Amino acid sequence: MATTKQYRDFLLEQLNLLEEITCRPMMGKYLLYYKNILFGGIYDERLLVKIVDTNKEFSLKEAIPYKGAKPMYIIEDIDNKELIRDIVIETCKSLKPKK
Repeated sequence: MATTKQYRDFLLEQLNLLEEITCRPMMGKYLLYYKNILFGGIYDERLLVKIVDTNKEFSLKEAIPYKGAKPMYIIEDIDNKELIRDIVIETCKSLKPKK
């Protein structure tokens, strides 16, 4: 199931507390970057972030983005912009920018 552009636009609005968010389409899904750091994506109408040490404090549930992929954390409270901002910032602390 592909992610709709309307859902993508909604989630990008939820991420508007963060500057330098970019979104790139990838096979019906969307990859999300913060300050050039790939931190997660929009997969089948779900906001997922990579599992790293710095975001474990949020006690998020694991989800599989697509068949054969590594588990990621799902952000279920997508109406809470402040929580999303905090999760993204903490996630990116453990990741490296794209070259």
